Amino acid sequence: MHCVSRKYSVMMVSFCQGALLLSLAAAMAVYADMKVDCGPDFVTLMLTESRPQADTSLLRLGNCFPTSFSAGEAYFYVDLTDCNFRTLVTGDALVYSNDLTYVASADSYNLAFTHPVVCAYERPKDWYATIYDPVFKTYSLGDLQFNIGLMNDDFSGPAESTRFPLGSIIPIMASVVQETHQPLLLLLEECVAATTPELYPESTIYPIISNKGCLLESVSSRSKFEPRQKSSEIRLSLQTFTFAMGEEVFIHCKLLAWDPNGLDSTKKACHFVEGHGWELLDNLAQSNLCDCCESKCKSRRQRSVASEKHGMVHKAVIGPFTITDVNS
Repeated sequence: MHCVSRKYSVMMVSFCQGALLLSLAAAMAVYADMKVDCGPDFVTLMLTESRPQADTSLLRLGNCFPTSFSAGEAYFYVDLTDCNFRTLVTGDALVYSNDLTYVASADSYNLAFTHPVVCAYERPKDWYATIYDPVFKTYSLGDLQFNIGLMNDDFSGPAESTRFPLGSIIPIMASVVQETHQPLLLLLEECVAATTPELYPESTIYPIISNKGCLLESVSSRSKFEPRQKSSEIRLSLQTFTFAMGEEVFIHCKLLAWDPNGLDSTKKACHFVEGHGWELLDNLAQSNLCDCCESKCKSRRQRSVASEKHGMVHKAVIGPFTITDVNS
């Protein structure tokens, strides 16, 4: 059983087998009729064009071409892990979004357009946020699946609340699942807080991790990386900070899955420990890799195609959650 929504001219909201489909109105409403079907892990989309000279081969869902097309119609059958679908995790829903675009040719009288396509699914109670579920075809690494989410106090399950009093600890866990025998080390290369699920040039941000893995918040708070349980997982205890109090907050991170033997000043997880200074999470004896956290971290190695094949970077979003004033 799937959820189906038709036409652009109205907002459609419907639940079906735990899935929610949102189809939003757009400027091209008078030109086309769209039917979207959100499957458990795929989406089908049928667009019927009423403009006589419209070339349906010029339609794109994300970066995907139509699965098939004919005069006046285009059909897409795609996995949610393809076509550059974006994923947002809210308190009780997983939202997959993309854009249907019409790329008009230079000599066409038909206007280009962009239209949002969104599918959302109820989040299982015993499951923490899967931000992205891609298949990366990378050198000798196999298939990777990145996960990140807000956790409970002992990291044994998802957070029971998305409201955190100022000064409390937000447990965050990220992991990478791999279908390969080659071990990977997961790092948080960069994290910033913002009040929007997407970052824009004008966005107000609050840096948390920067400079290639330096936990800035650990200098002036109780924030720290927790000891690893396994190399493919990283746990962060983040003390709440004064930012967008009472508003929805999102944390945007760059996750890096890397060769455990390839650590350097740009591939690391460092936090500041009072009385000791900057320490490397994975090997105290190599904490000198964290010395650059007070300046600019640069790799001494020459960049090459071969070195880039040791890992994979992925962007992820956590939230929304709210930081509350304890006195309010």
